[in-house]
Amino acid sequence: MPTYEYVCKNCGHKFEKFQSITANSLRKCPQCGKMKLQRLIGSGAGIIFKGSGFYQTDYRTDSYKSGEKKHKEQTDKAAEKSTTSETKSKEKKAPTTKEKDKKKAV
Repeated sequence: MPTYEYVCKNCGHKFEKFQSITANSLRKCPQCGKMKLQRLIGSGAGIIFKGSGFYQTDYRTDSYKSGEKKHKEQTDKAAEKSTTSETKSKEKKAPTTKEKDKKKAV
């Protein structure tokens, strides 16, 4: 059942009412008693998760997120350096004995 917002056009009183979708909207203001009540169109409520069925990591703090970002950047840089050094070592690699034998046969 949704919660509807109401405002009185006479006295300006605003309040919320928990009602069924099929229920008629209220017309009489509970504060001034006039028939000037109007139901407002709301944007809807956000989802609220209650209970123990959710992960602790779902709502991380900003400090945790920034620490994780720094850690990821450091590991990315380290991986980049190791990849670069592997490529350089492959380029400078001495020919194997099979390659030497092939050169002698030619």
